[in-house]
Amino acid sequence: MKKFLPLIVLALGAIYLASTLREPRLKTEFNLNDFGRVPVLVNGRIKPLDTVARTSILAIRGNQSIKTPAGSYITPIEWLGDVLFNPAKADTYKVFLIENHEVLDLLKLTTEQGDGGKRFSYEQLRPQLPELDRQARLVENVEQQLRTPFQKQVSTVRERVIQYLMLKTSAQMPDAPNFLAELMQFEKALPAGAAAIRAKGKGEDHNAEAALAMREMGDRFAYMEQFGNLRTVPPEPGDNDPTHWRTTGGALMESFATERVNPTAMAYAALGYSWRQGDAKQFNQITELFHDQLEKRYPEAMRKSDVESRFNSAAPFYSSMNLYVLAFLLGLFSWLKWPDVLQKGAFWLLALAFVATTVGIATRMWLEARPPVTNLYSSALGVGWGAVFLCLFLERFYKNAIGAVTGGIIGFATLVIAHHLSIGGDTMEMMRAVLDSNFWLATHVVVITIGYSAMFLAGFLALIHIGRGVLTKSLDQGTADALYRMVYGIICFATLFSLTGTVLGGIWADQSWGRFWGWDPKENGALMIVIWCGVMLHARWGGMVKQRGFMSMAVFGNIVTAWSWFGTNMLGVGLHSYGFMDAAFYALVGFVATQLVFMGLACIPLEKWRSFRDVKLTN
Repeated sequence: MKKFLPLIVLALGAIYLASTLREPRLKTEFNLNDFGRVPVLVNGRIKPLDTVARTSILAIRGNQSIKTPAGSYITPIEWLGDVLFNPAKADTYKVFLIENHEVLDLLKLTTEQGDGGKRFSYEQLRPQLPELDRQARLVENVEQQLRTPFQKQVSTVRERVIQYLMLKTSAQMPDAPNFLAELMQFEKALPAGAAAIRAKGKGEDHNAEAALAMREMGDRFAYMEQFGNLRTVPPEPGDNDPTHWRTTGGALMESFATERVNPTAMAYAALGYSWRQGDAKQFNQITELFHDQLEKRYPEAMRKSDVESRFNSAAPFYSSMNLYVLAFLLGLFSWLKWPDVLQKGAFWLLALAFVATTVGIATRMWLEARPPVTNLYSSALGVGWGAVFLCLFLERFYKNAIGAVTGGIIGFATLVIAHHLSIGGDTMEMMRAVLDSNFWLATHVVVITIGYSAMFLAGFLALIHIGRGVLTKSLDQGTADALYRMVYGIICFATLFSLTGTVLGGIWADQSWGRFWGWDPKENGALMIVIWCGVMLHARWGGMVKQRGFMSMAVFGNIVTAWSWFGTNMLGVGLHSYGFMDAAFYALVGFVATQLVFMGLACIPLEKWRSFRDVKLTN
């Protein structure tokens, strides 16, 4: 049976991936799968409500695990349903992440009142919101880099509250006990009310009561138009201009001119009524009709919403993370027992994870109509993808599980980084104007990302060389020489792509800003990678370093690349800065510290280290 183990591993991995493609099972009678596929426009991008729910709760809560006051757990789309249609209930969910004790004191809250000691409900925050707003306005005048932890948290909590309030006003007035009945009554009164308003405008006052009622409804609709952030009402059929999508409030304001309530706005009100009444049958019927109508009128938007919703539930990057870990473990065990069999199993698992990641990246490209790397989140996906791709070639040629182990580490680590970057909100955001160029995104950005992938791969192979030599007896001369050849070849590969990408970036900068080079921190970071690659190659060719010295230099390449990738973005200066991130800063410092430790270990002659280890084991 041992010889069939790789096939068994491959079959189990394929079954696992196939299981993620099934439509999620509902724990409620409400057809939330179809409801989650309804498209809306947010921040310039058409996306399904399912994506709105997931990204919103991630930004507000920090994860997608939502616990009700009764102790049960609900999905993000269920939470969004309550926010849109039953806000009084949603206000009781403890979803607002607050980790600073000074901010808790400001809001007159204690850790005992929160879920896990750090998540609180809007109902708990409501009494002190004026003070929170006052403190946040004071913070606006302080530069980001100079803000204290208290000031940063105050600003963040206020942003989360505003985002929540904008969602609440996107489909109906939060204080409306029966918004559907209000709209139906409003539609009946529209002809007379509109005539009264026109008469009042001419100085006539034959129906002042009707005009006043219309103006009150107009004020409510204007409030929804001002604060609602979901553009729920699509344009006329055949109109593909995203700017023509309207908020529910905006569509209702048009009622005074058309003298009828917009059907989409009415449909949302009907959904809200059946949701609050707990009438799943009616909710499902309205959702089905709504979905069918949108399918006929806006097939392109519905097709992308359907695919994105299924993409969200399948979570290919999460599945890849699990497979990367298993490939890593199988590769490690292959160094201890059954090397041929377990190595093959690790290779196939790595290949499966790579396929899942590739499908995920390709789906994002289709949804965005963009090249694979457009922001920090997608750069993490791209760096991991490129490194694993190279690892598959290494494993295919060397068949020693080193490629599988390294690919498992880098693939998992980059997907974890991507996960933490996704907490900030939608990862398929609109492009900044200066970056809105598919040609340069597909050339400069992709080539630079491949250079990052190769540098990290070389560095992690060097870590394996140092770690196996120091911690185990498995680093025989043949394995050490193979690792040396791998690192040298990949550094040559990284030099080519890093240099080419840097030159392409200069040409893009010349077209965008009128100068080829400006000593911007990001430009300096790219140049540092090229220079360090050159230093490494010349040190090897000149005989200034031997095998372990070259490995130590490759590990330092991890530090240089991490600085260029993340460090320059956190300086808060330059044209490539995306803002300082505390968590990323401490993670970067920790990563650099671990690399320096390994470099220190590499400075100890291997013979002395082994003699010391043997003496310790004997004692």
